[in-house]
Amino acid sequence: MESKNRVIAIDGPAASGKSSVSTRVSERTGFLHINSGLMYRALTWSALHSGVDPRDSSAIIDHLNSIDMDCRKSGKSLILTINGTDLGDELKSHEVNLSVSIVSAIKEVRDELVKRQRDYLQISNIVMEGRDIGSVVFPDTPYKFYIDASPEVRAKRRQGEGGQDDLSARDKLDSSRKVSPLVVPKDSFVIDTSDMNLDEVVEKVMAELILRGLDN
Repeated sequence: MESKNRVIAIDGPAASGKSSVSTRVSERTGFLHINSGLMYRALTWSALHSGVDPRDSSAIIDHLNSIDMDCRKSGKSLILTINGTDLGDELKSHEVNLSVSIVSAIKEVRDELVKRQRDYLQISNIVMEGRDIGSVVFPDTPYKFYIDASPEVRAKRRQGEGGQDDLSARDKLDSSRKVSPLVVPKDSFVIDTSDMNLDEVVEKVMAELILRGLDN
């Protein structure tokens, strides 16, 4: 059944600022905030801690089918758990950063998680962030944004977060994978945040939402 709920899609590469922007846009609109990347990170973390090789596609698919990945509402956001455990900052660990793009490139994994992501629209209006939200998950939404920044700025931001992953390598993996590659979605509003603060970016998003007809 087609949902009457609306979705704001916010895509962009790692450390572009899309999570901070999505959180604030969720607060401003009252829409439920969903970070789709956490689903891939949770699967990656679980596989690594179960001794599953991230490069073994069949083993990863079997592992996905064997775990209980659940999302529950907490205020205006979703809390993701694996077998009942909230992984918290474990999802941002260096080990997960190194392998999440590999796991995310597996077609069967993306097919299943995209299906689950679409199901959330039956629950509420949503702000969903990721790398294929406007291009694959919700290509028909009129509210599409692509948040970017220069490689230098993104690297500095990631260092400020304590991250150590190679962003250029992740960009290459995310943009060149055969299934749902990172692209600028058609008809999306592109914002380069390199020389902007968070408030400026959020105001720009909100102004564009009004222009595109979003009526709270």
